[in-house]
Amino acid sequence: MRIGKALVWLMPLLRGRAIVMPGTGNLCRMGYERDAPPPRMPRWRERLALYWKLVRGDRPIGWLLLLWPTWWGLWLAADGVPPLWILFVFTAGVWLTRSAGCVINDYADRWLDPQVERTRDRPLASGAVRGREALALFALLMLAAFALVLTLNRLTVLLSVVGVLLAASYPYLKRYTYLPQVYLGLAFGWGIPMGFAAVQGTVPPMAWVLYMANIFWATAYDTWYAMVDRDDDLRAGAKSTAILFGELDLVAQAVLYALVFVALALVGRQAGLGVFYWSGLGVALLLVGYEFMLARYRDREACFRAFLHNHWVGMAVFAGIAADLALR
Repeated sequence: MRIGKALVWLMPLLRGRAIVMPGTGNLCRMGYERDAPPPRMPRWRERLALYWKLVRGDRPIGWLLLLWPTWWGLWLAADGVPPLWILFVFTAGVWLTRSAGCVINDYADRWLDPQVERTRDRPLASGAVRGREALALFALLMLAAFALVLTLNRLTVLLSVVGVLLAASYPYLKRYTYLPQVYLGLAFGWGIPMGFAAVQGTVPPMAWVLYMANIFWATAYDTWYAMVDRDDDLRAGAKSTAILFGELDLVAQAVLYALVFVALALVGRQAGLGVFYWSGLGVALLLVGYEFMLARYRDREACFRAFLHNHWVGMAVFAGIAADLALR
Protein backbone atom coordinates (compact mmCIF):
# COMPACT_ATOMS: atom_id res chain seq x y z
CA MET A 1 0.00 0.00 0.00
CA ARG A 2 2.81 2.39 0.92
CA ILE A 3 4.62 1.45 -2.25
CA GLY A 4 1.53 2.31 -4.27
CA LYS A 5 1.27 5.79 -2.67
CA ALA A 6 4.94 6.41 -3.29
CA LEU A 7 4.52 5.60 -6.95
CA VAL A 8 1.61 8.06 -7.16
CA TRP A 9 3.94 10.86 -6.04
CA LEU A 10 6.93 9.70 -8.05
CA MET A 11 5.20 9.49 -11.45
CA PRO A 12 4.89 13.28 -11.93
CA LEU A 13 8.55 13.66 -11.00
CA LEU A 14 9.59 11.08 -13.56
CA ARG A 15 7.63 13.03 -16.18
CA GLY A 16 9.31 16.30 -15.23
CA ARG A 17 6.06 17.92 -13.95
CA ALA A 18 5.41 20.12 -10.92
CA ILE A 19 3.79 18.51 -7.85
CA VAL A 20 2.58 19.76 -4.50
CA MET A 21 4.30 18.13 -1.52
CA PRO A 22 1.99 17.13 1.33
CA GLY A 23 1.96 19.62 4.15
CA THR A 24 3.98 22.27 2.32
CA GLY A 25 1.78 23.66 -0.42
CA ASN A 26 4.98 24.32 -2.37
CA LEU A 27 5.66 23.37 -5.92
CA CYS A 28 8.54 21.04 -6.52
CA ARG A 29 9.91 20.64 -10.04
CA MET A 30 12.63 18.50 -11.44
CA GLY A 31 15.83 20.24 -12.57
CA TYR A 32 14.99 19.39 -16.20
CA GLU A 33 11.88 19.17 -18.35
CA ARG A 34 11.62 15.84 -20.10
CA ASP A 35 8.81 17.06 -22.34
CA ALA A 36 10.29 20.52 -23.06
CA PRO A 37 11.84 21.26 -26.52
CA PRO A 38 15.62 21.68 -26.70
CA PRO A 39 16.87 25.22 -26.09
CA ARG A 40 16.97 27.37 -29.22
CA MET A 41 20.40 28.17 -30.66
CA PRO A 42 21.29 31.86 -30.16
CA ARG A 43 20.52 33.93 -33.24
CA TRP A 44 24.13 34.96 -33.83
CA ARG A 45 25.15 31.31 -33.92
CA GLU A 46 22.41 30.56 -36.42
CA ARG A 47 23.66 33.35 -38.68
CA LEU A 48 27.27 32.17 -38.40
CA ALA A 49 26.18 28.63 -39.25
CA LEU A 50 24.40 29.91 -42.36
CA TYR A 51 27.42 31.99 -43.41
CA TRP A 52 29.70 28.99 -42.85
CA LYS A 53 27.47 26.96 -45.14
CA LEU A 54 27.40 29.80 -47.67
CA VAL A 55 31.22 29.87 -47.91
CA ARG A 56 31.27 26.03 -48.11
CA GLY A 57 33.27 25.81 -44.91
CA ASP A 58 31.87 22.30 -44.49
CA ARG A 59 33.09 21.28 -47.97
CA PRO A 60 36.86 21.77 -48.36
CA ILE A 61 37.14 20.20 -51.84
CA GLY A 62 37.00 23.56 -53.64
CA TRP A 63 39.70 24.98 -51.38
CA LEU A 64 41.95 21.99 -52.07
CA LEU A 65 41.44 22.18 -55.84
CA LEU A 66 42.51 25.81 -55.67
CA LEU A 67 45.36 25.15 -53.22
CA TRP A 68 47.26 22.46 -55.16
CA PRO A 69 48.01 24.49 -58.33
CA THR A 70 48.91 27.50 -56.18
CA TRP A 71 51.44 25.34 -54.33
CA TRP A 72 52.70 23.91 -57.64
CA GLY A 73 53.58 27.46 -58.68
CA LEU A 74 55.06 28.51 -55.34
CA TRP A 75 57.38 25.48 -55.09
CA LEU A 76 58.55 25.82 -58.69
CA ALA A 77 59.08 29.56 -58.33
CA ALA A 78 61.14 29.10 -55.16
CA ASP A 79 62.94 25.98 -56.42
CA GLY A 80 61.83 24.32 -53.19
CA VAL A 81 59.97 25.46 -50.07
CA PRO A 82 58.88 29.10 -50.56
CA PRO A 83 59.43 31.81 -47.92
CA LEU A 84 57.11 31.12 -45.02
CA TRP A 85 55.29 34.46 -45.08
CA ILE A 86 54.57 34.13 -48.80
CA LEU A 87 53.38 30.56 -48.20
CA PHE A 88 51.05 31.77 -45.43
CA VAL A 89 49.68 34.67 -47.52
CA PHE A 90 48.85 32.41 -50.46
CA THR A 91 47.46 29.56 -48.38
CA ALA A 92 45.19 31.86 -46.37
CA GLY A 93 44.38 33.81 -49.53
CA VAL A 94 43.27 30.63 -51.26
CA TRP A 95 40.74 29.95 -48.49
CA LEU A 96 39.49 33.54 -48.44
CA THR A 97 39.13 33.91 -52.20
CA ARG A 98 37.56 30.49 -52.64
CA SER A 99 35.04 31.34 -49.91
CA ALA A 100 34.32 34.70 -51.54
CA GLY A 101 33.92 32.94 -54.89
CA CYS A 102 31.32 30.60 -53.40
CA VAL A 103 29.37 33.54 -52.01
CA ILE A 104 29.30 35.52 -55.26
CA ASN A 105 28.54 32.33 -57.20
CA ASP A 106 25.47 31.66 -55.05
CA TYR A 107 24.43 35.31 -55.34
CA ALA A 108 24.61 35.13 -59.12
CA ASP A 109 22.86 31.74 -59.18
CA ARG A 110 20.03 32.57 -56.79
CA TRP A 111 17.68 32.38 -59.80
CA LEU A 112 19.04 28.96 -60.82
CA ASP A 113 19.84 27.10 -57.58
CA PRO A 114 16.18 26.66 -56.46
CA GLN A 115 15.60 24.72 -59.72
CA VAL A 116 18.53 22.33 -59.19
CA GLU A 117 18.11 19.37 -56.87
CA ARG A 118 21.67 19.54 -55.52
CA THR A 119 21.59 23.27 -54.70
CA ARG A 120 18.04 24.15 -53.73
CA ASP A 121 18.85 24.08 -49.99
CA ARG A 122 21.74 26.55 -50.17
CA PRO A 123 21.23 29.58 -47.87
CA LEU A 124 20.57 32.09 -50.66
CA ALA A 125 18.44 29.72 -52.71
CA SER A 126 16.26 28.90 -49.70
CA GLY A 127 15.98 32.54 -48.61
CA ALA A 128 17.72 31.97 -45.27
CA VAL A 129 20.36 34.57 -46.22
CA ARG A 130 19.51 37.80 -48.04
CA GLY A 131 21.33 39.06 -51.10
CA ARG A 132 22.78 42.13 -49.41
CA GLU A 133 24.16 39.97 -46.60
CA ALA A 134 25.93 37.83 -49.19
CA LEU A 135 27.42 40.87 -50.93
CA ALA A 136 28.67 42.24 -47.61
CA LEU A 137 30.28 38.88 -46.78
CA PHE A 138 31.88 38.73 -50.24
CA ALA A 139 33.35 42.20 -49.78
CA LEU A 140 34.69 41.35 -46.31
CA LEU A 141 36.42 38.18 -47.53
CA MET A 142 37.97 39.90 -50.55
CA LEU A 143 39.19 42.83 -48.44
CA ALA A 144 40.84 40.40 -46.03
CA ALA A 145 42.58 38.63 -48.93
CA PHE A 146 43.65 41.95 -50.45
CA ALA A 147 45.07 43.09 -47.10
CA LEU A 148 47.34 40.03 -47.10
CA VAL A 149 48.47 40.66 -50.68
CA LEU A 150 49.40 44.26 -49.80
CA THR A 151 52.30 42.85 -47.76
CA LEU A 152 53.89 41.53 -50.99
CA ASN A 153 55.56 43.28 -53.93
CA ARG A 154 53.95 45.68 -56.39
CA LEU A 155 53.60 43.20 -59.27
CA THR A 156 51.75 40.72 -57.06
CA VAL A 157 49.37 43.45 -55.89
CA LEU A 158 48.63 44.46 -59.49
CA LEU A 159 48.01 40.85 -60.51
CA SER A 160 45.65 40.42 -57.54
CA VAL A 161 43.34 43.07 -59.03
CA VAL A 162 42.94 40.86 -62.11
CA GLY A 163 42.23 37.93 -59.78
CA VAL A 164 39.41 39.86 -58.11
CA LEU A 165 37.83 40.63 -61.48
CA LEU A 166 38.05 36.99 -62.53
CA ALA A 167 36.50 35.75 -59.28
CA ALA A 168 33.68 38.30 -59.34
CA SER A 169 32.72 37.84 -62.99
CA TYR A 170 32.96 34.03 -63.30
CA PRO A 171 29.48 33.18 -61.91
CA TYR A 172 27.69 35.20 -64.58
CA LEU A 173 29.28 33.36 -67.52
CA LYS A 174 26.88 30.40 -67.43
CA ARG A 175 24.09 32.69 -68.63
CA TYR A 176 25.92 33.73 -71.79
CA THR A 177 28.40 31.02 -72.75
CA TYR A 178 28.80 27.27 -72.71
CA LEU A 179 32.36 27.67 -71.37
CA PRO A 180 32.07 28.80 -67.72
CA GLN A 181 34.31 25.85 -66.77
CA VAL A 182 37.13 27.36 -68.85
CA TYR A 183 36.66 30.68 -67.10
CA LEU A 184 36.77 28.86 -63.76
CA GLY A 185 40.19 27.57 -64.78
CA LEU A 186 41.30 31.13 -65.50
CA ALA A 187 40.15 32.21 -62.03
CA PHE A 188 41.31 29.13 -60.08
CA GLY A 189 44.79 29.17 -61.60
CA TRP A 190 45.53 32.86 -61.16
CA GLY A 191 47.48 32.08 -58.01
CA ILE A 192 50.19 30.55 -60.26
CA PRO A 193 51.41 33.78 -61.94
CA MET A 194 50.84 35.61 -58.66
CA GLY A 195 53.02 33.08 -56.84
CA PHE A 196 55.87 33.50 -59.33
CA ALA A 197 55.52 37.28 -59.06
CA ALA A 198 55.68 37.13 -55.26
CA VAL A 199 58.76 34.88 -55.15
CA GLN A 200 60.73 36.00 -58.22
CA GLY A 201 59.37 39.47 -58.93
CA THR A 202 58.52 38.37 -62.47
CA VAL A 203 56.31 35.87 -64.30
CA PRO A 204 58.46 33.65 -66.57
CA PRO A 205 57.13 31.63 -69.54
CA MET A 206 57.10 28.43 -67.46
CA ALA A 207 54.52 30.02 -65.15
CA TRP A 208 52.16 30.59 -68.07
CA VAL A 209 52.57 26.98 -69.27
CA LEU A 210 51.71 25.80 -65.76
CA TYR A 211 48.75 28.19 -65.78
CA MET A 212 47.52 26.63 -69.04
CA ALA A 213 47.83 23.16 -67.47
CA ASN A 214 45.56 24.31 -64.66
CA ILE A 215 43.02 25.80 -67.09
CA PHE A 216 42.73 22.44 -68.85
CA TRP A 217 42.55 20.60 -65.52
CA ALA A 218 39.89 22.87 -64.01
CA THR A 219 37.83 22.67 -67.19
CA ALA A 220 38.00 18.88 -67.02
CA TYR A 221 37.13 18.40 -63.35
CA ASP A 222 34.42 21.05 -63.43
CA THR A 223 32.91 19.30 -66.45
CA TRP A 224 32.48 16.20 -64.24
CA TYR A 225 30.69 18.53 -61.83
CA ALA A 226 28.55 20.00 -64.61
CA MET A 227 27.56 16.50 -65.74
CA VAL A 228 25.91 16.03 -62.33
CA ASP A 229 23.58 18.97 -62.97
CA ARG A 230 23.20 18.66 -66.73
CA ASP A 231 19.52 17.71 -66.78
CA ASP A 232 18.57 20.43 -64.28
CA ASP A 233 20.64 23.04 -66.15
CA LEU A 234 18.92 22.18 -69.43
CA ARG A 235 15.51 22.71 -67.86
CA ALA A 236 16.61 25.98 -66.25
CA GLY A 237 18.32 27.36 -69.35
CA ALA A 238 21.84 27.43 -67.90
CA LYS A 239 24.92 26.59 -69.98
CA SER A 240 27.99 24.43 -69.35
CA THR A 241 30.66 22.39 -71.11
CA ALA A 242 28.72 19.24 -70.17
CA ILE A 243 25.81 20.52 -72.28
CA LEU A 244 28.13 21.71 -75.06
CA PHE A 245 29.95 18.36 -75.32
CA GLY A 246 26.73 16.33 -75.20
CA GLU A 247 27.24 12.68 -76.13
CA LEU A 248 30.93 13.35 -76.79
CA ASP A 249 31.54 14.39 -73.20
CA LEU A 250 33.85 11.49 -72.34
CA VAL A 251 35.86 12.03 -75.53
CA ALA A 252 36.20 15.73 -74.73
CA GLN A 253 37.26 14.87 -71.19
CA ALA A 254 39.97 12.57 -72.52
CA VAL A 255 41.29 15.39 -74.74
CA LEU A 256 41.28 17.86 -71.86
CA TYR A 257 43.16 15.56 -69.50
CA ALA A 258 45.66 14.73 -72.28
CA LEU A 259 46.35 18.46 -72.65
CA VAL A 260 46.83 18.72 -68.88
CA PHE A 261 49.59 16.11 -68.91
CA VAL A 262 51.22 17.51 -72.05
CA ALA A 263 51.45 20.93 -70.39
CA LEU A 264 52.75 19.43 -67.13
CA ALA A 265 55.35 17.46 -69.08
CA LEU A 266 56.54 20.69 -70.72
CA VAL A 267 56.80 22.29 -67.27
CA GLY A 268 58.80 19.36 -65.93
CA ARG A 269 61.18 19.51 -68.86
CA GLN A 270 61.63 23.26 -68.63
CA ALA A 271 62.23 23.11 -64.86
CA GLY A 272 64.66 20.20 -65.21
CA LEU A 273 62.65 17.98 -62.87
CA GLY A 274 63.58 14.33 -62.47
CA VAL A 275 62.26 10.90 -61.64
CA PHE A 276 60.16 11.89 -58.63
CA TYR A 277 58.21 14.44 -60.65
CA TRP A 278 57.60 12.00 -63.49
CA SER A 279 56.52 9.38 -60.96
CA GLY A 280 54.03 11.87 -59.52
CA LEU A 281 52.64 12.48 -63.01
CA GLY A 282 52.36 8.73 -63.50
CA VAL A 283 50.33 8.37 -60.32
CA ALA A 284 48.14 11.30 -61.37
CA LEU A 285 47.55 9.65 -64.75
CA LEU A 286 46.39 6.44 -63.06
CA LEU A 287 44.06 8.44 -60.83
CA VAL A 288 42.52 10.13 -63.87
CA GLY A 289 42.02 6.72 -65.49
CA TYR A 290 40.09 5.68 -62.38
CA GLU A 291 37.84 8.73 -62.79
CA PHE A 292 36.87 7.59 -66.27
CA MET A 293 36.00 4.16 -64.87
CA LEU A 294 33.79 5.83 -62.28
CA ALA A 295 31.95 8.08 -64.72
CA ARG A 296 31.74 5.80 -67.76
CA TYR A 297 27.95 5.42 -67.42
CA ARG A 298 27.46 9.16 -66.65
CA ASP A 299 25.59 8.42 -63.43
CA ARG A 300 25.13 11.57 -61.33
CA GLU A 301 26.69 10.19 -58.16
CA ALA A 302 29.59 8.64 -60.10
CA CYS A 303 30.33 11.92 -61.91
CA PHE A 304 30.35 13.73 -58.58
CA ARG A 305 32.80 11.18 -57.17
CA ALA A 306 35.01 11.69 -60.24
CA PHE A 307 34.97 15.42 -59.56
CA LEU A 308 35.93 14.96 -55.90
CA HIS A 309 38.69 12.54 -56.89
CA ASN A 310 40.66 15.33 -58.56
CA HIS A 311 41.91 16.40 -55.15
CA TRP A 312 44.18 13.33 -55.24
CA VAL A 313 45.34 14.21 -58.76
CA GLY A 314 46.44 17.65 -57.62
CA MET A 315 48.12 16.19 -54.56
CA ALA A 316 50.04 13.62 -56.64
CA VAL A 317 51.41 16.34 -58.93
CA PHE A 318 52.40 18.49 -55.94
CA ALA A 319 54.06 15.54 -54.19
CA GLY A 320 56.12 14.90 -57.30
CA ILE A 321 57.23 18.54 -57.52
CA ALA A 322 58.04 18.87 -53.81
CA ALA A 323 59.87 15.54 -53.59
CA ASP A 324 61.94 16.19 -56.70
CA LEU A 325 63.00 19.65 -55.57
CA ALA A 326 63.77 18.46 -52.03
CA LEU A 327 65.81 15.39 -53.05
CA ARG A 328 67.94 16.84 -55.84
